[in-house]
Amino acid sequence: MNRRDFFHTSAGALAAPLASAPQPSGRKPNVIWLFSDQQRAQALGYAGDPNLHTPNFDNLAAQGVNFTSAVSGFPLCCPFRGSLVAGRYPHKCVPGHEYPLPDGQPTIANVFNDAGYRTAWFGKWHLSGWHERDGRAAMHITPVAKRGGFQTWAGYDNNNSQYDSWVHGGQGKDAFHYRLPGYETDELTNLLIKYVKEQGEAHKTGTGKPFFAALSVQPPHNPYVAPEEWMRRHTPATVELRPNVAGVPWVVNRARRELAGYYGMIENLDWNLGRIRAALDQAGLGFDTHILFFSDHGDMHGSHGQFLKMTAYEESIRIPFLIGGESPHGYDGRGNGRFPVPLNHVDIAPTTLGLCGISKPAWMEGTDYSHYRIRRKPAAADPDSAYLESVVPTMHGDSVDKPWRGIVTREGWKYTCFDGVSWLMFNLNEDPYEQANLAHNTRYRAERKKLTDRLKQWVADTGDKFNVPAA
Repeated sequence: MNRRDFFHTSAGALAAPLASAPQPSGRKPNVIWLFSDQQRAQALGYAGDPNLHTPNFDNLAAQGVNFTSAVSGFPLCCPFRGSLVAGRYPHKCVPGHEYPLPDGQPTIANVFNDAGYRTAWFGKWHLSGWHERDGRAAMHITPVAKRGGFQTWAGYDNNNSQYDSWVHGGQGKDAFHYRLPGYETDELTNLLIKYVKEQGEAHKTGTGKPFFAALSVQPPHNPYVAPEEWMRRHTPATVELRPNVAGVPWVVNRARRELAGYYGMIENLDWNLGRIRAALDQAGLGFDTHILFFSDHGDMHGSHGQFLKMTAYEESIRIPFLIGGESPHGYDGRGNGRFPVPLNHVDIAPTTLGLCGISKPAWMEGTDYSHYRIRRKPAAADPDSAYLESVVPTMHGDSVDKPWRGIVTREGWKYTCFDGVSWLMFNLNEDPYEQANLAHNTRYRAERKKLTDRLKQWVADTGDKFNVPAA
């Protein structure tokens, strides 16, 4: 059965090449996005979580660039993903849950296609606009025209059952839709590894092209279930909770129970990262491929008495973001280290293009942070802050179900507000667990005025509409 879809939508000459560091092979660099769903930045070994053993992510962080202040500017699946592939803010692209990517909106895949790359998507998409009230999204076939221009596609719109995950792709007589035979993360990784092997073989025969591939897995999204060998490593009673988890019995019990599975899912993903890196090496592509690891948003797990996402606390908005690959200690001029820059979801596409020496097209609004990895002079100064927003209420349980806006600054301040009313304000440098809300403390009026003024400027600069309160 043909499980590949070579659909290509041209968006014209979208971008021009930039000068970039040469690869050891002389080829253009490949890029892989490996991203998870609902994995908070704090839940990794290198980030200091004592419950986790993640040697592959730890190595990726040590050998690459770790953006320690990366955020999900809208901590919800669909809006994040729209901004991810389009490089546009949610209020201009995908403003809420189960909203589609707008018709005619070009994506990063179109840019890579026009630059001579092969493009592929494996896993969760959640941008076709399907509503679960109309039936299970795993059974919905995303139309070819709504697959973001990726040439190879084995994906699904949404699915919350890791052992009953379905993928589809192709078109016409080559269309397919089948149930993955095992655990979702393992099986989607198998598809990516098969694709990597094919690209390696093509290079050996002289028919190879550079590729951009995305592996989008739903774990560690709830339900918090992993294969037995990973689940048995964590027992709820021994899970160490964050200091800001509310000391209420039902909150503590739920947090421990869910985190035990959550951690098993993350360690399984770590193992699959190791498989991907081994496959790249075996295909002769290890030194030619940038690996970007990130998540679409975090998960509260009882911090401040809240669960899941859709709030502005650190456990919800802060995401991991690594750029790595086979380049230990600056091999071939590639940088490594930890950088506290306010990288946001709209910045991921421009940064990915920059790694390959491709300029971002005019319709992308984000910042290119690739200079931290490939060591070239940036086109402009980094932003001083990142813009946060929740545009459309979700009607989900366990969420802050009203519109809000906010910023996090490079200096370590966070400010958020509802319509005309301040909500949260923290000095994260001295209060990383956000236990002292300064939003209504008169002593901090001057600092609050600076933050509200900067937020108003973000609203204006992004063409948004929101009533930011006076300080």
